[in-house]
Amino acid sequence: MTTYLIRGARPLGSDPADILVKDGRIAAIGDSLSATGAEVIEAAGLVALPGLVDLHTHLREPGREDAETVETGSRAAALGGFTAVHAMANTDPVADTAGVVEQVWRLGQEAGLVDVVPVGAVTVGLGGGRLAELGAMADSAARVRVFSDDGHCVSDPALMRRALEYVKAFDGVVAQHAEEPRLTVGAQMHEGDRSAKLGLTGWPAAAEEAIIARDVLLAEHVGARLHVCHVSTAGSVEILRWAKSRGVQVTAEVTPHHLLLTDECAESYDPVFKVNPPLRTDADVEALRAGLADGTIDAVGTDHAPHAVEDKESEWAQARPGMLGLEQALSVVIQTMVEPGRLDWAGVADRMSVRPAVIGRLGEHGRPLAPGEPANLVLVDPSARATVDPAALASRSRNSPYAGRELPGRVVATFLRGVPTVLDGKATK
Repeated sequence: MTTYLIRGARPLGSDPADILVKDGRIAAIGDSLSATGAEVIEAAGLVALPGLVDLHTHLREPGREDAETVETGSRAAALGGFTAVHAMANTDPVADTAGVVEQVWRLGQEAGLVDVVPVGAVTVGLGGGRLAELGAMADSAARVRVFSDDGHCVSDPALMRRALEYVKAFDGVVAQHAEEPRLTVGAQMHEGDRSAKLGLTGWPAAAEEAIIARDVLLAEHVGARLHVCHVSTAGSVEILRWAKSRGVQVTAEVTPHHLLLTDECAESYDPVFKVNPPLRTDADVEALRAGLADGTIDAVGTDHAPHAVEDKESEWAQARPGMLGLEQALSVVIQTMVEPGRLDWAGVADRMSVRPAVIGRLGEHGRPLAPGEPANLVLVDPSARATVDPAALASRSRNSPYAGRELPGRVVATFLRGVPTVLDGKATK
């Protein structure tokens, strides 16, 4: 295994230091380090962070390899600075058995670009009728600890209670897609003045907030861990803040697109902006940023949702919801949180690496940049700026909501256990 000497990087944005990477671990951090035979990476001006961890990635394989594969999604993740991603269960077949989650896990190992951590379905076929093989998935080689029917809400409260009780036995977590389906029938965008003006059926904030309120009470009653996917409303932030004040074991994530974009984007009728949950108002975006800053929202989860051209480039009502997110997630966080002073680099590491790794129970990720720790790290140039070109992305799909936008920050290098998966801004394989 090659030894690397990273010269002059700024760990968590602090003073410059050299980082010596050897045998898959950080061997030393200090001034004027040297190592015979080491490959030197000049990193002056670059910020060093622990490798990013995504709790919410759609890799589409098995079943929709025309939109994404584990390999192409892993490459996009590495280019975005991620060293681990949680692959959601809404594949075809659904990842609701030990066999399917092990297949996804092995595909990730073969790609070797990031650690692909399968998410198991809560219910069989995502149908909401009966629990999937939670224990078998937990005991499989993939060691599943996060379970979600994302794309669908576990709307039956009795079934949700049983799921929380079940995963508690092996320290698992249920990641809920909070959407009361009876309130969103035919919904196309956020319910408000703009939906009325555009003639598109509205999606009320209460549909999300009602499920979060119900589920934090269930989690408190059971004493189990609950994670809330893609929080999108100001009311949801307040419910989470209240629940945490009571000591409920609840965590939550926000997507990059909900930190940056609003329902104003729907005025173009461009279906690239159609997403579930929908883009909300300026007031919601402000509340989400504040919630991420004060820790009420624990993590940034990309909800990377690639779609084939025929599923996205159609009239709004027929288009599938979802946006690409892996390659621009860090840039969006820099623009919305770092540049305005809401988060420092240590805060970015906490929300994009440390806390997601803890939620997913990933012991090798989200670790401090310190001697002896696994060398899962990313080097970022915060001064770089680039215009997003969907055709240049690693994903098989092109449905990026950031097309044509200039965003700050560039991932220069990503290391997975001491092996570079990205160098000079390019994937190594």
